Amino acid sequence: MSGGALPAIADPTETRAPALPFAPSRGPLALRQLRLTEFRNYRQLRLELTAGPVVLTGDNGAGKTNLLEAVSFLAPGRGLRRSRLDEVRRQARPGEPPALSGWAVAAQLDVPEGRIAIGTGLETIAAANGDGEAGRRVVRIDGRAAPSQTALGEHVVAIWLTPQLDRIWIDGPGNRRRFLDRMVAAFDPAHPGSLAAYEQAMRQRARLLAEGRTDAHWFAAVEDTMARHGVALTAARHDLVARLDQAARLGVGPFPRASLALTGEVEAWVGDMPALDAEDRLRARLAANRGIDLQAGITTCGPHRADLDVRHLDRDIPAADGSTGEQKAVLVSLVLAHARLAALARGRPPLLLLDEIAAHLDARKRAALFAEILALGSQAWMTGTDQSTFSPLAGEAQFLRAEAGEISPV
Repeated sequence: MSGGALPAIADPTETRAPALPFAPSRGPLALRQLRLTEFRNYRQLRLELTAGPVVLTGDNGAGKTNLLEAVSFLAPGRGLRRSRLDEVRRQARPGEPPALSGWAVAAQLDVPEGRIAIGTGLETIAAANGDGEAGRRVVRIDGRAAPSQTALGEHVVAIWLTPQLDRIWIDGPGNRRRFLDRMVAAFDPAHPGSLAAYEQAMRQRARLLAEGRTDAHWFAAVEDTMARHGVALTAARHDLVARLDQAARLGVGPFPRASLALTGEVEAWVGDMPALDAEDRLRARLAANRGIDLQAGITTCGPHRADLDVRHLDRDIPAADGSTGEQKAVLVSLVLAHARLAALARGRPPLLLLDEIAAHLDARKRAALFAEILALGSQAWMTGTDQSTFSPLAGEAQFLRAEAGEISPV
């Protein structure tokens, strides 16, 4: 993918923080060119971009969220919809050219060290058994194949808000963990790898239990992997939550102040004892719980059961007890606090992908959000149906319009 070519298809305080008077980042993180091939409703797309915010407007169903999803695949993970690789491949409609067997997202990216080319996509190969095709995700950095998608995290950190996340405080803990893990990755690029290794080992252990295996050595090896990676990812979550709690207690402009706490059994161990002791305790618990876990059909102890407890401090209530608008305001407040921390700690703010961000935010909060984005120097991608909603950004952002798989400048 050299030269931008597509990859082969394949301290707590009561003082509220004002908007930052300057961008603290030491260098940019901005997409300057974006190319899509066979992605959702985009057969072929090439965008030339400025370093500032991007506003994308259009009717519902025009492809605005699809474009944000494509950008989200430039970071490690399954994208903002958590889709399977084959789900994002374009489905040709009657009268359209047939879809190819893979898809690709490629970008030219400004980073503090200069400009790099990155890309990812689905590459299809003949299945080993000769029956059809199999697909794998490929990643290239400056034309060179990367061993895994974890390499993307060295260059791109993206945090997103979608309408589905508006329910994050009242939904199950899984969404809150995923939201937290994306924020952790901004500070610890190795975090997604630890999480993936833990989850893979947990699945292996579940298979051993289901198959009735009794070899203690197999279980010990898998549970050792779970303990080591589980404590590592829990420690990274703890560190981020402690820092973000201090930042969120400041608030940003009219957005509410918030407090955060990481809850769970393993989380308490990591907070109270050295990491090696926590690993030993988790190994012992996993071994003792084999029979219980077999009967329950789940692993009953581990960081996969952690939760993020968030309170709206201005009203002294759990975030889940606030109105729809208050819940959204707390969520935005945390994202802005996290972006400040990332800009100061890593040298650049993350990419912000804000889908239908204006929903449930009044004009005062929208103006404060836009001001903070500009002060941070973040390339925020924002979508909405009404262009006038983003009028405070006139002259500061690049305005684009989506229509039927095409993007045009406004």
